[in-house]
Amino acid sequence: MSVPVLDVRGLAFAYPDGHQALFGVDLHVHRGERVALLGPNGAGKTTLVLQLNGILRAGAGSVAVSGLPVEDKNILEIRRRVGVVFQDPDDQLFMPTVRDDVAFGPRNLGLKGADLDRRVADALEQVGMNDFADRPPHHLSFGQRRRVAIATVLAMQPEILVMDEPSSNLDPASRREIAEIVRSLDVTMLMVTHDLPYAVELCERSVILSGGVIAADGATTDLLADAELMRTHRLELPFGYDLAGLGR
Repeated sequence: MSVPVLDVRGLAFAYPDGHQALFGVDLHVHRGERVALLGPNGAGKTTLVLQLNGILRAGAGSVAVSGLPVEDKNILEIRRRVGVVFQDPDDQLFMPTVRDDVAFGPRNLGLKGADLDRRVADALEQVGMNDFADRPPHHLSFGQRRRVAIATVLAMQPEILVMDEPSSNLDPASRREIAEIVRSLDVTMLMVTHDLPYAVELCERSVILSGGVIAADGATTDLLADAELMRTHRLELPFGYDLAGLGR
């Protein structure tokens, strides 16, 4: 089998106050997969995500991206390869215009001129925001800002896209538009979400992180149909949601 795009082995991490967040996580994501990372609040999902591009560093174990270890000498390349779209787009948008925000990362990689313009245009095209390139981000709706935040990451041409709660705080139309964007992207993806129907819709495979360890890893519909597993890890589908209607 090919080298995983994301290869996490025995990952453990404790914060300076002594709180142990991860207790030996093993996770392997291969090229082209879309994997949902599920789990209750406090499970360690955010801590795990911050390990993937070196914002936090493992206390034990290892993280590698396409065979490249997450360590100091590789950190710039790792952060190009692993693009993280945060839950709040305002954490990523800080420039005067949408175009400036999307250009920020590639410009810092040394792109300029026509190459930079093309990279920005391509990223905005992928999220349907080309017509807003000269608008200030703070003049956009929340859903539009989320799309621009995705574009800022796509402009770096990452090998793996990590999305933190991509459907949160969106109206139904914006939620559907983000789903359409996700389906259209030719990129490996790890999607952190509490929105279980979104996981079913977009990710064939899911991983449940609970208590700082991987509690389950398998087909999304199989995991969510396991009532005991769901109850144990405080996961609940919306009232009336029917997995059987999805062809199980």
